[in-house]
Amino acid sequence: MLRDVPQNDRPRERFIQNGPQSVSNQELLAILLGTGTKEESVLQLANRLLVYFEGLRMLKDTSLEELMAVKGIGKAKAVQLLASVELGRRIHNLTFEDRYVIRSPEDGAKYVMEELRFLSQEHFVCLYLNTKNQVMHKQTVFIGSLNASIVHPREVFKEALRRSAASLICVHNHPSGDPTPSREDIEVTRRLVECGRMLGIEVLDHLIIGEKKYVSLKEKGYL
Repeated sequence: MLRDVPQNDRPRERFIQNGPQSVSNQELLAILLGTGTKEESVLQLANRLLVYFEGLRMLKDTSLEELMAVKGIGKAKAVQLLASVELGRRIHNLTFEDRYVIRSPEDGAKYVMEELRFLSQEHFVCLYLNTKNQVMHKQTVFIGSLNASIVHPREVFKEALRRSAASLICVHNHPSGDPTPSREDIEVTRRLVECGRMLGIEVLDHLIIGEKKYVSLKEKGYL
């Protein structure tokens, strides 16, 4: 039974310690199933499923009734398996045609203007772009008055590395409505640009959002 398997050799623990690529199809199924039966461990049940469906190819096209026909697979387990298959199918079929493309400072400002211009505190936001300048992800990195010691490059580039972003655009708002850059704004920008060069991730611009107007630090010559 699974309880007789050493802790570090159990599927969930190996998944956590070594990553999803380190576990077999049988172990992935065991993680999804969660428990076995009185007669067999979850690993044995997972293996029997793979044998019954001749691997993953037939399993991905099975029905709820077919799964429940397998001894040890009740409705709850069958639904969990089918939900995971459907989730994988949806991820595989994702298209990115509807991603917003930023080709100019104006495009970037339009993307965030309505969200940022009414805020009563400064929000430092990063837009992470792919090689086609499509926005892959938008994340608020910091809330509060901007200065170089608080907006740390580690927080800005951590998400860029995680998402394999080709470049990024920094954005923050001025609650006063006046987007004129401060000395701190310029200092933060230059620091991030320098760090981006070392990491191979270009900081395309730093936009400051005011009341229905913006300033591009790239257009001002600070990048």
